[in-house]
Amino acid sequence: MTVTASEPVRLIDVRDTTLSVDEVLHAVTDRGVGGVALFIGTVRDHTPERPGELVGELEYTAHPTARDQLLDVARTVAAEHPGTVLAAVHRCGRLEVGDLAVVVAAGAAHRAEAFAACRALIDTLKEQVPIWKREEFRDGSHAWVGI
Repeated sequence: MTVTASEPVRLIDVRDTTLSVDEVLHAVTDRGVGGVALFIGTVRDHTPERPGELVGELEYTAHPTARDQLLDVARTVAAEHPGTVLAAVHRCGRLEVGDLAVVVAAGAAHRAEAFAACRALIDTLKEQVPIWKREEFRDGSHAWVGI
């Protein structure tokens, strides 16, 4: 979902297709932006909950309201960080190690504001948006995260 360029929240989506860093970066780039902070979350081959076990792949599942809740989160973060523009896209479905799982960006006149808004957006997204992760380990076992 692309929001109009006049709004501080420029791009929000939860999708089952490959994510594009360029798409998210482009969404927060304009003449008033002097600094962009970008967070890219990728699938790693391990998890802190099960040390020593290797993740083979994982699956993200989103509640049907996840996109709307992500938009609400982004609007709240934008209100708390005036002058910033935001974008966030989260992937769902089966992902392999190395795949992009989430891309979040914040643009602002200066880097400090961009960093603060980007951090607030990814942290709040992870805390509040109903997206769950099922990790599948190479030994055949699995575990749900975020439920």
